[in-house]
Order: sequence, then structure tokens, then C-alpha cells
Amino acid sequence: MIVGGGFGGLPATRALSSAHDRLEITLIDRHNYHLFQPLSYQVATGGLAPSEIAMPLRHVFRRQSSVTVLLGEVTGFDLEGRRVLFAGEQSAGGWLPYDELIVAAGSDYSYFGHDEWRDVALEVKSLDSALEVRGRILHAFEAAELEPGEQEGWLTFVVVGAGPTGVEMAGQIAELSRQTLPGEFRHIDPRQARVLLVETEHQPLSGFRAPLPRRAARALAQLGVELAVSHTVVGVDARGVELQDESGARQRVSARTVIWAAGVRASPLAAMLAEAVGGEVDRSGRLTVEADLTLPGHPEVSAIGDMVRVRDAKSGEPATLPGLAPVAMQQGRYVGRRLARRLPGQDRGAPFRYRDKGSLATIGRARAVADVRGLRFSGLPAWLAWLVIHIFYLIGFENRVVVMLRWSYSYLTRGRSSRLITEAAALPKATETPTRARQTASVR
Repeated sequence: MIVGGGFGGLPATRALSSAHDRLEITLIDRHNYHLFQPLSYQVATGGLAPSEIAMPLRHVFRRQSSVTVLLGEVTGFDLEGRRVLFAGEQSAGGWLPYDELIVAAGSDYSYFGHDEWRDVALEVKSLDSALEVRGRILHAFEAAELEPGEQEGWLTFVVVGAGPTGVEMAGQIAELSRQTLPGEFRHIDPRQARVLLVETEHQPLSGFRAPLPRRAARALAQLGVELAVSHTVVGVDARGVELQDESGARQRVSARTVIWAAGVRASPLAAMLAEAVGGEVDRSGRLTVEADLTLPGHPEVSAIGDMVRVRDAKSGEPATLPGLAPVAMQQGRYVGRRLARRLPGQDRGAPFRYRDKGSLATIGRARAVADVRGLRFSGLPAWLAWLVIHIFYLIGFENRVVVMLRWSYSYLTRGRSSRLITEAAALPKATETPTRARQTASVR
């Protein structure tokens, strides 16, 4: 049984299903699709459509008769009885038995104890939220067109967190306002939009080695993104954010659109597993697993991805690996192959070892930074490397072709075809548009 069809669960399922056709593999996910999460921000900014970065799980495993996909959630574990508590979308669910269990439930953004900000400061980690962010961004320009006196608030976009997702998001909003939307409005100039990127550290992309953070800051400035480094968000509401610098001084920024990309917290399933084995989780909710990614005292249970720390085989100390897709993918393949070896009675093999192949982050059109096997470069070469790698890892040949054509067209025309505001993009009550009568009066 495999819980989660993301970057960890999908490779594990593939490794097991390709090794033995006699296995009975059950894959459980609360969504019916695998999401290529590194590109969800492009959905949020109208660059790609949802179907271009997601693939139905049943379609992925349509030729693997040993794989059964269940739509629902795991809400509890009985490790001694080797069963999980399953809640289906349209059924009451119940206990499901397993022989071997892989939990790859991932993580979510952490609001550092301020969950009340979640409805206002949206994240782009899920497809639903990315669509809602897209609606709010596009709605902000529409509202500014109708409310000349409120343009400052509507045309200010605050992105919290200058890691790869935050940098990519800020760059895309800047390009949208300065390259795609000009000429489409009559009462506002979209190029006057303010994009503010807030970061607690002293520089963006602090996880990258010098000189890449400095180059990223320069590229962001060229796009018109304002960097507020060494600043912490201490307040968020429907009309803006409150920032605090290192000296303790505070300032208020009027903004109707706030996007959260700061810090992650492990899935609640990590805490459930820790409680089941009498263990603890760290400050980010991650569970500590053995060097072979199994739970202490339960070699039949493996946990992988963003929800775990891995104990070093030699020192015994837990190590936190980067919360990146390649980590989960390598762990998924490792666990799948390890279980395939165990089935015929072979040994477990060597402990898991993460092979760091490098890091990339795109900032905008022909702007990116890359740190690949000690080679650090930026600009157009890094951007092309980013494009090739992301197309390669997309699920499905059709998606690869469509995304490649979409990016080629966008590069030539600076256009974004997926700019629809749907009913899914609900706004907080404090940021709703004026009444219908007032809108009509404004248009007249």
C-alpha cells in the first residue's frame, strides 16, 4: 500500500509494478491526479493550463493491472494490525490491510502559527490554490480598472518568501504586468503594478551558493521586482501586510493580493506515525526514519519525502534533506526497489543515499540561475537548462509536447493564454468588488 501519488509515491509505485506483476499494489491519494508541483506557479500566473502539468493517476497506471488507485485519504494507522484507516470521497471508508506500507504524504506551507492568514495569503503548492491565486491576480487588475481611487492597493502584489517558488512567482507577476497586459486596459497602466518580494534572510535564494543570489537579485530588479530582504511579515489581512525589519521598525504595505511561499510543514500523517511508534517530530513536523527509510521497530513501514528526516547510517544523527522533488523521487525509487529485492528473500541493500544533482530557479524570460554539480551559471544558459529539465520530468509525452509548444509561443509573443477568472477564484469578503450598481456607474 502506497499513500500519496506525488513525487515520492509515483516512483515507488512504478518501481514495484515494473519489478513484479504478481503484486497487489494499492495507491491512495486525495486527488485523482499527479501534479508536477514545480510548475504550479505558472498556472497561477496564466502561463500554463492545469491539465498541462497534471496527469490522472489511473491513466498513468492504465497498463499496470497490479495497481489499484483509490481516491480518498488515510486518517489513521494501526501498525500492529498492519492496516490503515481510509476515508473515501463518496463512502464512509474503513480499515484497509497491508503487508508493506509506504507513506509519501508530502508537506504544506507553514504560516508559523498564524493559520488565520491562510485565507488571505494563498499558496501555490496545490492546483486548486494555484487557480485561486490566478483569479486573484487577474481580478486585481480588473478591480483597479473599476476603482481609480484604489489602484495602489489593487496593483500591489506581495510575495512572502524568496526561495525558488517565491522568486519564480514574483518574476512571473512582474512579466505579466509589464509584458503581457499593457494595451489591454483603458484606465490603468498595468506596468505601474508594484511587485514586492519579502524575505527574512539577507538575500533571495539563500540556499544557493554565491554569486547566484546576487545575480538573482539583479535579475529581479531588472524586471521591476522590489526586494524587501531582512524583513519579516508580522501581520496579514485582506487589505495589506505589516512588515518588521531587523531593528524592530514596522511598516504597513497596502496590498489586496498576498502570496505565501515561506516555509513548509510536514503532512499531519508524519505526527500520526510518530505517535504510533512512540517517536517525536521536529519543529517542521518531520518524522525521523532509519537509514533505509523505514520506521523504527517497523521495517514493513517506510516513510519518504518532505515529511521525514533520515538517520545517518554511521553517526545515527538525523539529517534533514532539501525539500525538493528530486529527493522524494530518489527515495521513492529506492524504497520501491528495496521492497522488490526483499520479496524474493534478498537483503535490504545499502542505506539510502541522496545524490544532489544541483538546483535551478527561473526568474523570468531568459533569466534563471543554476548550480549543477559545482558549476554555477545564470542568464539564458541557465534558463534553457531549466526548460529542458522540467520538460523531461513532466509526466506524459503529450504534456511535454504541449508545454514545449506553449513556452515557445509565449517566448515569441510574450502572451499567456490561460488567463481566465473562474468561480473557483473566490475573494475574501473584504476584497470583493464594488456593488453591481457602483460598477455600472464607474463604467459609464
